[in-house]
Amino acid sequence: MKGLFDFSEVTTYFFRKKDPNRKTNFNLRSMHFINKLSMLMFLIALIVLITRHIF
Repeated sequence: MKGLFDFSEVTTYFFRKKDPNRKTNFNLRSMHFINKLSMLMFLIALIVLITRHIF
């Protein structure tokens, strides 16, 4: 049950440092932006669903 609610992967994805040795281009930056946006939207929707169920 402990591993079920482990959000450390999500938080480290949002707050990790940039690697100076890795080359970036527009496609990679846009992919990471879309991933972050979709995870954020999912977490907001999950919070909304839980609060609607409770109240």
